[in-house]
Amino acid sequence: QVQLVESGGGLVQAGDSLRLSCAASGATSSSVSMGWFRQAPGKERIFVATISWRGGSTAYADSVKGRFTISRDNAKNMVFLQMNSLKPEDTAAYYCASSRSLVPRTPQAYAYWGQGTQVTVSS
Repeated sequence: QVQLVESGGGLVQAGDSLRLSCAASGATSSSVSMGWFRQAPGKERIFVATISWRGGSTAYADSVKGRFTISRDNAKNMVFLQMNSLKPEDTAAYYCASSRSLVPRTPQAYAYWGQGTQVTVSS
């Protein structure tokens, strides 16, 4: 199993930046990619960004492209999501997840999930 713990969420104003972190432990060698998803109240969990541990291949949702950057630190088994120019519509609980596939965009491709960290952007 892979254990994931997110951190870095908070309350910010529109236009501000936040950096989310995800620490992975356990059977991390089975993980090919790490993804970030978000879920607003009453809505489904949607894809934000993903990165492969090897090679650093990335993919982003159109809604965050150019504003968010996903990165990883292989030595520390950590993944980050730098979020710039935040908008009120970015408000959601953000989850990191681990997949055995290469940069998938669907939540069904991710086997392990963290507990989530709340991001609230005020206008």
